[in-house]
Amino acid sequence: MARWPWWIQVGAIYVAARLVSACIFMAAALHQGVNPWFPPKPDYWNFINIWDARWYGEALRNGYPAVLPTDAAGNVQENAWAFYALFPMLGRVVSGLTGMGPAWSLTLIAMVGGLGAALVAYCIFRHRATHRAALWGTMFFSTFPVSPVLQVPYAESLNLLLLGTALLLVLERRYLRAMPVVLLMGLSRPTGVPFAAMVGLLLVYRGWQRWRPARRRQEPGDPAPQLWPLAGLTAVSGISALLWPAIAWAVTGDIAAYTKTETVWRGHDLVPFKPWFDTGIMLFGPVLGVLAPFVFVAAFALFMMSRPVAALGAELRLWCCCYVGYLLVFLHPQTSTFRMLLPLFPLALGAALVSRSRAYRGAVAIMFVLLQIVWIVWLWAWAPLPGGGDYPP
Repeated sequence: MARWPWWIQVGAIYVAARLVSACIFMAAALHQGVNPWFPPKPDYWNFINIWDARWYGEALRNGYPAVLPTDAAGNVQENAWAFYALFPMLGRVVSGLTGMGPAWSLTLIAMVGGLGAALVAYCIFRHRATHRAALWGTMFFSTFPVSPVLQVPYAESLNLLLLGTALLLVLERRYLRAMPVVLLMGLSRPTGVPFAAMVGLLLVYRGWQRWRPARRRQEPGDPAPQLWPLAGLTAVSGISALLWPAIAWAVTGDIAAYTKTETVWRGHDLVPFKPWFDTGIMLFGPVLGVLAPFVFVAAFALFMMSRPVAALGAELRLWCCCYVGYLLVFLHPQTSTFRMLLPLFPLALGAALVSRSRAYRGAVAIMFVLLQIVWIVWLWAWAPLPGGGDYPP
C-alpha cells in the first residue's frame, strides 16, 4: 500500500472505514425495536434514512414552504427551512439524471462527498506534515466516532468537502478561487458565520504582518499578503453567511423565518451563551454548572496552544477557534453537539502529531471505531425516553 498513489491510499482508508461503519449500522439495526419510521429490525437502507434524512428527502420532493407552518397559538412548527438547500437540490438533479429514488440519490451524494472531503483533508494536512502523519490524520478523520454520519443522507459530508476546499484554497492564498466555493458552502450547512469571522480575522492578521515596521521590507521568498483578494473573500464570506436566511425571508416574507424554524427544535428562542450555562447547571449543579463553560473555554485555549496543534498554522487554528466560538454563541448543547464537531477536522492532524508511535496512533483509531458503536447504538438507533422525546444523533 505504501507504493500506491496518495489518493488511492486515502480512498482505501476512507472506504474501509465506511465499510466498518456499515457493519455497525447493520448490527444495530437488528436490535432496533418499534420506532416512528419503519417496522422493527429494518434493513441497512431503511435504517440510515431516518432522523434528519427524512427532512432532506422532504425538501427534495416538495421544496420549502412559502408560508411557515404554525399551531393554533401561532407558534412556528418544524419545517424544511432548517435544512439548507444545496444538498437536496443536488439530490433532485441526481434523481432526475439517473432515475434513482430520493433516498438513494442523497446517500450517493453523501458517500461521494465524504470521500472527497477525506481527499481534501489529506491535501490540507500535507501542507503542515509529512505524508505518513497526514495519512494518519486522514485515518482519524475517517474513523472519528461520529464519522458514520458521512455515509447517511445528511449534508455533513457535502459541507465538509466544501469547507475543506475553501480552507485549502485559503492556505494556498488563492482567495479569488475560494469565493464560489464559500458561496456554495453557505448553502450547505450553517458554517458561513464562523468562516466569515475566520477570514476577517485573517485579514487583520495579514494586514498587521504587512504593515508592522519589522516587516515593511519583504524578505526573499516571503509570499505577498494579497490583502485585497483576502478582503474580497471576507466580503463574500459575509454574504455567504447571510444567504440562506435571506432566501428564507424572500420566500416567506418573514425576516426571521430561518431563525424561527431553527429554534423550534430547541423549544425556546435563541439567547447567546445562555444554553451552555443552563446545561452546565443541569449536569453539575448551580455552582459548578456556572463555572463549567469557563473551564471548557480555558481547556480549549490551552489545547490550541499545545505544540501539536500549533503545528497546524495560523489559518487552521484560527478556523477551529472561530468555529468553537460560534458554537458557544449559538449552539444549544445536546446530543447532536457531537455531530457538530466534525468541522473541527483539522484537529485530527494535531492528534496524529502528538506521537509518532504506531501503537499510539493505532490505539486512537481503534478507540474511535469503538466509540462509533456507542454513537450508533446510543443515538442513531431510536429509543423513546421515559418522559417522552428522544436523544437525537
